[in-house]
Amino acid sequence: MNNSTVLEQKYNKWIVVLSIAVPLVVAALFGVNLRKLGFDVEPLTFLPPIYATVNGLTALILIFALWAIKNKKIKLHERLMKIAILCSVLFLIMYVAYHMTSDSTKFGGEGVIRYVYYFILITHILLSIVVIPFVLVTYVRTLSQRFDKHKKIARITFPIWLYVAITGVVVYVMISPYYS
Repeated sequence: MNNSTVLEQKYNKWIVVLSIAVPLVVAALFGVNLRKLGFDVEPLTFLPPIYATVNGLTALILIFALWAIKNKKIKLHERLMKIAILCSVLFLIMYVAYHMTSDSTKFGGEGVIRYVYYFILITHILLSIVVIPFVLVTYVRTLSQRFDKHKKIARITFPIWLYVAITGVVVYVMISPYYS
């Protein structure tokens, strides 16, 4: 067994753990409202436009990273992908912090737009869970210098991650008129 395979196997355990733990922890924390538990915390109502902007920035970074790799700018691609991962982590932290201190906002649209909103929201949520192991595996394949396998899975990871980033912004824009 070569070093690349050993490295991948080492990280595969972490990929499985994180792919399960992150959605479970987010779901658990999403249901915790610190104010309702008696903690004297201010609602972080300023966060939604910030984390929506981070999602938009993530989408732009992903597109620019694709351009970089297509133009053989490998170091730039690598840096951009690390920034995209960091942006996704920052989004997640802010998203959880907002929901732990603020009441959930109900979508107030009616008719067809309501179905459009919920379709986008549900696919965004489901794919945000699905993309976690894809991002991690894609990244680990770079660390283990298995660039052929990295490229193969990146072709799946990229559109899912881009969809999640863009629909995060769309969901925010659609629900923002209903924030109190």
